[in-house]
Parts: sequence; structure tokens; C-alpha cells
Amino acid sequence: MASLAETVIGVLAGVGGLFGIRAGTEEPRYTVVDRIGVVEIRHYGARLAAEAVVSGPETAARSDGFRKVAGYIFGGNTRRSSIAMTAPVSQSSVGSEKISMTAPVAQEAVGSDGQWRVQFFMPAKYGKADLPVPNDPGVRIVEVAAHDYAVLRFSGSRGGQAVATRTGELKAALAPSRWRVIGVPTAWFYDPPWTAPFLRRNEVAVTVARAN
Repeated sequence: MASLAETVIGVLAGVGGLFGIRAGTEEPRYTVVDRIGVVEIRHYGARLAAEAVVSGPETAARSDGFRKVAGYIFGGNTRRSSIAMTAPVSQSSVGSEKISMTAPVAQEAVGSDGQWRVQFFMPAKYGKADLPVPNDPGVRIVEVAAHDYAVLRFSGSRGGQAVATRTGELKAALAPSRWRVIGVPTAWFYDPPWTAPFLRRNEVAVTVARAN
């Protein structure tokens, strides 16, 4: 017979799923190495991601890319096997500038109708040889290098204007610090779209290095 504690945990997990609250979802491990006000400097180790590059306006491209990589982890692969979802989803723009492939689901922008890289990070237990091959040629498995990231967390809207505003705040916080930006800003989204806005965990991040 289940204990009272087990029963309460089960009920809370069910309510969380109904309202879009994360429960037991794996996230990439990191270490906080510095803080600048509300901005965290985090070190992420190397990891693997399934990614798709899609074109179109920011929000529509996010949905399109999400469908592609979700198709892969839900069985659209050579083994027809499912892979546990992780958080966040990462989206970033694809332009002439080289972009470091590191993040949760993340997004970076090059313009209103540019190309976007959308990534799901793979569970830590997998090596590249352990993962099945995607059926969709538009999805590939990539190795994400270890990096330091400056990260600003926020809730509420995750539309293009909200992301741009928070990215500006992140850059402004870094300007007088000992950290310099070395990459393109990325948006990380941890929650499903039906999550109540005030409960959402969104983040903007950018790769950084210590200034000499």
C-alpha cells in the first residue's frame, strides 16, 4: 500500500503535468562559476543534441523545428525507439557567423525570416554510438562542446520581442563585467506551450570568456 507521502507526490505530479509544470525531466548539468546580479555564469560540459535547421519567422520556425526533433525522439529513427525528453529546447539563428552548438531547446535569430537551429539535448546516459539514426534527413545528431554561458532567467512571454528585450538586458549586465561575449545569443525554453506564463522557465544565454 502506498504511503501518504507517495500518494501526495503522485497527485502533485499529475497536477503538474496538467498545468505544464516540469516533473522529473532531465536537464543538462552545469556548475555556477560566477554571478553578476541576476545573471549566472554557468559552465556546461560537452553533450549531444538532436538538431534541425528550419526557415521562417522565429515562432513558426520554433514549432517546425520542434516537430522535427520531437519526431526523432518519439520513434522516427532506424530503431523505432523512443528517447526520453529533456529540457530545455534550444533555438538559435543560423547565419554567416559560426555559432557554438551548446544549449537546452534553444533559438538564435538572424532576421524575421532567417534560418534557425532547434535542438533537443540527449539524455546524459547516451554516447553518440548508442543513439539511433534519424529517419528525417533534416535531423542530425551533433556533439555540443563544453562552454561557459552567461544566463538570464525569466518567465512570461517567450515571443520574439520578449526574447530580444531579455537579450538586451543580458548584454547590458555583461558590459561592465569581467566576462566578454564570444557567441551568438540563444533562447532556452523549458516548458510546454500550455504552461501558465507565470510558471514558465525561459532563459536567454550567450557563450562568454573571461576578459584578460
